[in-house]
Amino acid sequence: MYTLALGPEWLSPDYLISHFGLVGILVVVFAESGLFAFLPGDSLLFTAGLLVANGEYIKQPLWLVCTLIVAAAIIGDQVGYMIGKVFGPKLFNRPKSKVFKRENLDKAHEFMEKHGPKAIVLARFVPIIRTFAPMVAGAGSMKYRTFLTYNVIGGIGWGAGITIAGYWLGQIEFIKTNIEAILVLIVLISLIPVIFEVLKARKEKKALAAEAPFEADGPQAPGQRGRHARR
Repeated sequence: MYTLALGPEWLSPDYLISHFGLVGILVVVFAESGLFAFLPGDSLLFTAGLLVANGEYIKQPLWLVCTLIVAAAIIGDQVGYMIGKVFGPKLFNRPKSKVFKRENLDKAHEFMEKHGPKAIVLARFVPIIRTFAPMVAGAGSMKYRTFLTYNVIGGIGWGAGITIAGYWLGQIEFIKTNIEAILVLIVLISLIPVIFEVLKARKEKKALAAEAPFEADGPQAPGQRGRHARR
């Protein structure tokens, strides 16, 4: 079995799969899709595909594993959407909350407006964001039919895509012998969009802070500028 030396042991893909098998994978996929962030998603699916190929811990065929994973991902997003739709206004209207605050809802709404419904698909491949995206869609009153369509597309692309990638790539000898480094690399790559968004938000915040003094003074009339100049 392989050990992913990143985070607590009980959250590592090998621990989850060796102790809980396919059931553990489905529970984590369901939970991360609309309930709890900071769970192993990409690395867990890749490891699952690898172990299906090796026949270790997971004895079910690849098509069944992919089907169940996709179903768990889609249902998890559905639950997240309903949570956002029912409790969204209350969840995202807490000034002291670092996660469920109006600012995050507004930013997510802007992201949805910019990318359209395809944001639901893109969010699948970004840790943390994939947990909150369905909540934001529900809180933002995205049409259920539209959400369901892109939820299914994203669930298939993410759930089956990464699992199949692990299945096929896991048969390459180089990847077999360097699996721990590969899993760490997958996690790091998946965090790149998150880091980019954080840096972008900080840059925008600094730009707004720099413009604030000018906006506070307000524009001056030509005569006023002249009098200031003569002084």
